[in-house]
Amino acid sequence: MKSKIPIVLILLAGFFIGIYYHYLLEQITDLSPFHYISVKKDSQVWNILAYLFTHFFTIMFSLSIIFIASVIMLENRNPSKTVAWLVILTMFPIIGFIFYIFVGRNVRKRRRYKHKTIDLNEMQQLIQIPYDLNEPEKLKRFPGRPQRIINFLWQSASSPMTRYNRVEVLTNGEATYKSMLEGMEKAQHHIHFITFILRDDGIGRQMKEIWMERAKAGVEVRLIIDGLGSRQLPSTYIQDLKEAGVQVIIFSPILFPYLRKVNYRNHRKIAVVDGTIGFLGGLNVGDEYLGKSERFSFWRDTHMKIEGDAAYLLQLIFLMDWNFISKEDITLSREYFPHHNIKEKHYVQIAASGPDSDWEYIQKVYFSLITGAQKTVYITTPYLIPDDSIIMALKTAALSGVDVRIVVPAVPDHMVVFWASRSYYTELLEAGVKIYTYHKGFIHAKIMIVDGEISTLGTANFDIRSFQYNFEVSSVVYDTDVAERLEGDFSQDMVDSSELSLKTFSRRPLLDKLKESVARLMSPLL
Repeated sequence: MKSKIPIVLILLAGFFIGIYYHYLLEQITDLSPFHYISVKKDSQVWNILAYLFTHFFTIMFSLSIIFIASVIMLENRNPSKTVAWLVILTMFPIIGFIFYIFVGRNVRKRRRYKHKTIDLNEMQQLIQIPYDLNEPEKLKRFPGRPQRIINFLWQSASSPMTRYNRVEVLTNGEATYKSMLEGMEKAQHHIHFITFILRDDGIGRQMKEIWMERAKAGVEVRLIIDGLGSRQLPSTYIQDLKEAGVQVIIFSPILFPYLRKVNYRNHRKIAVVDGTIGFLGGLNVGDEYLGKSERFSFWRDTHMKIEGDAAYLLQLIFLMDWNFISKEDITLSREYFPHHNIKEKHYVQIAASGPDSDWEYIQKVYFSLITGAQKTVYITTPYLIPDDSIIMALKTAALSGVDVRIVVPAVPDHMVVFWASRSYYTELLEAGVKIYTYHKGFIHAKIMIVDGEISTLGTANFDIRSFQYNFEVSSVVYDTDVAERLEGDFSQDMVDSSELSLKTFSRRPLLDKLKESVARLMSPLL
């Protein structure tokens, strides 16, 4: 929903905020060195300087605040985001002003990413995936819900239904990295890899050695790492890769003063080997995902290996990202989409979303699945900061008699996000949603299973950042066997969790409630 606020109210709001800041800063500058000197020295020059400092500075600062407040409203942000920024500017005048200048400006993302597209006719001719929506007989036994999602992703996101796939669920880091390493060791033509976080540690060095060895053997190895998530990666790590022939690019590096690039991150985790084997899911590259973190003794996560048609779509996403970031133009040729011999039928669509999208595709898939559920909705997410539409869908489903269960971490990895997530628990519990807090370690999987038939698995959390700011990717799998496999993990996760009761949660300390309330004010910006 867009904010529609009359210009008069915008100017009035900005005016009163400016007056408030002017008064506040006058109190501060009364104690400034200039004012102190002007009182002690009977000098007209010092008095003039003190006056200019006290009034000119505060007036200019106040005008800047008026301008920023007006810009925030005129950008037609979601009203909750507008309120969140105005609260920050009001409560923290100096810090809020600086934070907005560097981080909060709503850069026209569609203009920035308008060239991050691909010719869909060329795509269809190249990968030759059948997308007759009436053809998959296996889907006929599902109600009308899958047809709506299939149509939506095909018509709006140009993501065809793929049928010839072999899908394997990979639980936790050990199984995931083992499968990835084995696949990349056998690469003959190319390895394409995107990750948000890449560490120079045990598993990071294992990956590095394989990438370097394959590149020296003549395999094309391309690596995309996010400039924020992998900001601690040593330059020597990247230099070693480049010297071995690995092509490495950094997505949107964080360089002062371009701190506005904190938003719009590439949060995708994709690996494609020789065009026919793909991986996606929640795992980055680091020893903490193997449970070797000092902070978390166990890391619970889920990845997926896909062989077949759907790997072509992961390949397309990678190539679009690569061409956009590198300013190159890798020709879409058959060598990146070779013929495969997969005969199994796991029906899969790939949903990709980000600042280059006209619509929040993954969010809308989640919404459609929840509102169309008949029996069960099982969700695992490390961050639960839903917008109004998702929280309404969850509450409506639960109030309608659907068994809605959500597994979330019991301990935080990001404190503000943790407290913001907890602020939504009460209204969900009141509606009948069951919430389980995972205490075995940290749970980072991003999964939803609906009615034991359809499941999603990918990189997107149930939060506003994943829905609107980050580049994300998720698979939608229409297969009861895959859903059953994921439900098995979900059942174990519930065993390793504690169910929250509304009665117990309502008795939490007042300080916790205060933390939740403050964090929730900032939740549209997290």
